Amino acid sequence: MQPTATVLVYSDDATTREQVRLAGGRRPASDVPEVRYVECATLPAVLEALEERHVDVCVLDGETAPAGGMGVCRQIKDEIYDCPPVLLLIGRPQDAWLATWSRAEATVSHPVDPVALAESLAGLLREQAAEGSLARA
Repeated sequence: MQPTATVLVYSDDATTREQVRLAGGRRPASDVPEVRYVECATLPAVLEALEERHVDVCVLDGETAPAGGMGVCRQIKDEIYDCPPVLLLIGRPQDAWLATWSRAEATVSHPVDPVALAESLAGLLREQAAEGSLARA
């Protein structure tokens, strides 16, 4: 079976979740597997999804309220064993230091730049594939 990557997208804004899905597409690069998206609008939904299924990469919106993506990233890095890598959407370039604090592996500025998001997502998926931790379809 071909590997399929599961990408969790967390934002309280349905438009942002859609932008991430459209930017990443079914396959963000030709050398990475097809992507299946799991959308979450609340922190409890994120925690439940991470607990119940294999997730290869998380895309978290730093501008989400009340639980922002940076805080959620820090929390899941502390609480989830073998936490998947995180791509954090940040509102301003100056927020990059907060992304470092949250332990995110990659950042993309918000509003979503489709090329930058696809490249960052593909990079994280390549790393997961190299480690052999992508889910099988």
